[in-house]
Amino acid sequence: MPELPEVETVKETLKQNVIGKIIKGVDIYHNNVIEYPTVEAFTEKIRNESIVNIHRRGKWLMFELNHYYLLSHLRMEGKYFIRNNEEPKLLHELVKFSFSDSTSLRYHDTRKFGKMHLIEKGKEFSRKPLNELGLEPWDENVTEKYLKEKYCSKKLPIKTVLLDQSIITGIGNIYADEILFLSCIMPLKPCSNLTKKERQDIILNTRKVLERAITLGGTTIRTFESSEGIHGLFQNELYVHGQKICSKCGSEIVKIKVGGRGTYYCLKCQKKR
Repeated sequence: MPELPEVETVKETLKQNVIGKIIKGVDIYHNNVIEYPTVEAFTEKIRNESIVNIHRRGKWLMFELNHYYLLSHLRMEGKYFIRNNEEPKLLHELVKFSFSDSTSLRYHDTRKFGKMHLIEKGKEFSRKPLNELGLEPWDENVTEKYLKEKYCSKKLPIKTVLLDQSIITGIGNIYADEILFLSCIMPLKPCSNLTKKERQDIILNTRKVLERAITLGGTTIRTFESSEGIHGLFQNELYVHGQKICSKCGSEIVKIKVGGRGTYYCLKCQKKR
């Protein structure tokens, strides 16, 4: 958390507030958030760059600057806020980008898991982290044949493989549960045992679930907010994740661990075939 719909919501929210702003300087209060390059190089290179646009790749925010891409992964609880430059630093504020108009973009992260990369334009897709990502869910190359090739040799549970960002990028724990529920697939079913129809259903329901979640601004669970206190509404439409009773059949929703991740499924709708 956050997953693709939440990152998409953050992207669209920030685009309304920071496009065209010039970065006059950056204060880094937690060095580990800067993955590449060094903190010193990051601070120097980003100075006087302006924010041209903001894109998304998987769960990564891509701030397009004049000469670089600033890549930002929010991990568990990263958030961005717009503040006046003079406002004091808050407890969990890790990075402050100061703009020429006396405003600033503040990155908060209570768990300090978030990461940033500053990569020269033209090289953003040829090196880590973006070169490790699979296809976007709506890519025309995400076909039943593509999934068959990726899944055929894998004995891992399908829930675990859905979270593999090198196959389809952007799916996280919550949405994987919802996709499998709508596809009537047990989360523990070995990936290599999926039928053609089940692979087709995964593609269809991945797009369906993520599109609906984006429309509703993502899912607000625990402490996640997109930015400036904006809460998503998709949690009100979750079928299985965090639920106790199936809204479709009335059966019990079971919670298990799959690959170390809390996983929810319906005993009846997703019973083992």
